[in-house]
Amino acid sequence: MQKTLKTTAEEKFAAVQKKDKQLQTEKEKAQQTRLANIANLRALRLAKEATDRNAAEQAIAEKAGAKKKNSSANTKLIVANY
Repeated sequence: MQKTLKTTAEEKFAAVQKKDKQLQTEKEKAQQTRLANIANLRALRLAKEATDRNAAEQAIAEKAGAKKKNSSANTKLIVANY
């Protein structure tokens, strides 16, 4: 039996539709992977910024504490010299 032109065209159309759907699925999967990677990088960046901020605050507190200790030590030396 010979296939009619209509049947052949319908088969070709179905094949194209299937391929198009597969490509769309692959694109969506790639996009989800890319978005997950971006979210991961953002989380890492925010964590690093928080760590850096805490380290800077701690360094400032240590400097302030060191200055306070030095100023009280200087006062003791001045008082001892009199």
